[in-house]
Amino acid sequence: MEQTFQSAYQEEERRLNATIAEIDRQLKRLRAIPVYTGHDFTEQVLEAGREEKRQSLAKSLAAPYFGRLDFQENNDTEPKPLYIGKIGVDHGEVGDQPMVIDWRAPIASVFYSFTGGDEPAAYEAPEGTIEGLVYLKRNLVIRKQILERVSDTYDRNSDQPAVSDEFLVYRLGENKDNKLRDIVSTIQAEQDKIIRAARNTALIIQGVAGSGKTTVALHRLAYLLYQYKEQVAAEKMIIFAPNLMFLDYISDVLPELGVGDIQQSTFADWAMRLLGIDLPLADPSETLAYWFESADGMPEVTDEVPGRFKGSIRFMEMIRACIEAMEDASVPEADFMPWEGAVLSRATILHWFNDEYKPYPLAKRKERVMARIHRWVEMELKKSPSAAALKERKKKASQREKSYASKWPKYEPVVLYKQMFKALKLQAGWPEELLAGIPDGVMKSTQKDLKKDVLREEDLPALLYIHYLLNDITGEQRFDHIVIDEAQDFSPFQVAVLDLFVKGHSFTILGDLSQGIHAYRGVHGWDEMRSWFKPEDTAYFALTRSYRSTMEIIEFANRILEQGVNSELLAVPVFRSGNPVRLIAYGSGGGRLNDLRAGLQKLSSGEYRTVAVLTRTLKDAKELHERLKPDLPELHLIDGGDQAYEGGLSVLPVYLSKGLEFDAVILADADSERYGASSWDAKLLYVGCTRALHELWLMHGGPLPDYLQNMHEDIAVTGW
Repeated sequence: MEQTFQSAYQEEERRLNATIAEIDRQLKRLRAIPVYTGHDFTEQVLEAGREEKRQSLAKSLAAPYFGRLDFQENNDTEPKPLYIGKIGVDHGEVGDQPMVIDWRAPIASVFYSFTGGDEPAAYEAPEGTIEGLVYLKRNLVIRKQILERVSDTYDRNSDQPAVSDEFLVYRLGENKDNKLRDIVSTIQAEQDKIIRAARNTALIIQGVAGSGKTTVALHRLAYLLYQYKEQVAAEKMIIFAPNLMFLDYISDVLPELGVGDIQQSTFADWAMRLLGIDLPLADPSETLAYWFESADGMPEVTDEVPGRFKGSIRFMEMIRACIEAMEDASVPEADFMPWEGAVLSRATILHWFNDEYKPYPLAKRKERVMARIHRWVEMELKKSPSAAALKERKKKASQREKSYASKWPKYEPVVLYKQMFKALKLQAGWPEELLAGIPDGVMKSTQKDLKKDVLREEDLPALLYIHYLLNDITGEQRFDHIVIDEAQDFSPFQVAVLDLFVKGHSFTILGDLSQGIHAYRGVHGWDEMRSWFKPEDTAYFALTRSYRSTMEIIEFANRILEQGVNSELLAVPVFRSGNPVRLIAYGSGGGRLNDLRAGLQKLSSGEYRTVAVLTRTLKDAKELHERLKPDLPELHLIDGGDQAYEGGLSVLPVYLSKGLEFDAVILADADSERYGASSWDAKLLYVGCTRALHELWLMHGGPLPDYLQNMHEDIAVTGW
């Protein structure tokens, strides 16, 4: 066995050295060609191709590939060794088999989908289905041109059992830094199906904590750009993430995959830019404080709270009805008279508005009608009997055109939205009964905000929809593909509006209902989103395998879901064992503060790079940070206003930790006073527990919540 391994290692080392030498040769040849800076278009195109090649070869030089697949197609006499890398590399000679195959190429899908056995494997190529036999599947770790690890996960000619998880467990055991990494070398079969799914489909992905949802979505973008390179463009794709810190956290993945120029934004920032609104957006920390910082616990969530109502499809339909009613009453009641004796009948103006310019959106229709009226006035002015009459009529016509235009509704989203909530006077002809469906609490709170010229994030879908109904969408504003991360915190209205801005319902919508801690504005079930799309335009995937945390942490978190949330969305852990989860009562180190300090010092003194203390509220986090920082000067406070995640030691409220990962986590004050009996509280605790990769401690100074007290001793260990 040892001899076989040594032989394989030596073979791969020789192959690696030859590959690096060839890449280096090609790179030197390209760098020797002077960079073209002239104005000849053909030469510019050729230079762009050379520069793209230079960059891809330079990226490949340090680690050209990560996998080998020996595959024999049905019509071949022997298997061919295929090396899979992040970026494809051709041989120097035209017509040769690629030296490295891009992981997104059709044949590379076999590397991810094949899990062992003697049965044939197949992949879909442009010429049809290709079948064959896999003889060898080998994982390779190469860093800085050095071959560090060779791991065979399948060998048809060996009598040794397959060890498909061995390499995965090895990679998962590595410690975290402050950035999300690509998973191109460890993509699993169920993830690969999502990555390679058809483009014009709204994919909804329910993925348990640690299932790689975000990373899969980013790899899907890279795949779509490769597979549909003539139909999609990176700059016409966008990722919507919950906050700027999360965007920074994922920022390295796409460049590592050789993909740039994809837009990344929060929904609020994108909406405000598109609308061009100068009004201030209320600080989201106000909303978070209301729902998470209350001393009386979390307020009750119903469909009548502002976030749920304003995010509903029924509110969307109400807006459409209001705009349609306004459209019907848009043209002022009276005829237009620029001066005495000249009359343009309302019937004619209605004909222009309702018939001739019907295909245009409302704002453009009004603009066209007013321009038509102006041209009519100019024609009538030519009939003036004298220069004096012409001058007088011009003056009157100008005044009356302005007066007539002012009688039309103002086709501005904020103005109309204010009228809906009675923060401005309603236009005549807009039936108030249309607004009767707005709950009293929503009406009052929104009216109060709008009278102060303050908008909230929950108002943005409505404003975008009004903008669309008034102006339609330009080609520059339409996306080729949209990724929505943490989608359980999005509303159906948000998704419905975004569907107007994307071609062919091309979405990747990913989230976890078990982490739906923002239930006051997000969905409570995926059917709320799926119902917007036709069945043939959507697909649903469930990722149940968790790759983030140890078995002990996942099993502990699952029990919280079972007993505290009554959820069946449980994670299946990868076989990676670690230390037991610890339930620690304060007092072992001299009280709460000393115990938390000692815990942080102990966990950060070893190999862990990222350690976090998660508190129930921001107030608790600020207090702990202030008191612990003198002894731990490297401790960061994450308060929601952060632009980037710094790694190292952190303290933050649990509700701001969603989407992040840490080597070790201490959940401070995990008692029934901080985490009540509601399923919402249990979800918060679940989110906190599933941030930990290797080590999880829950520290408490009072009785535990019921769903923790019932934990079995083989899952949780009390004490240091």
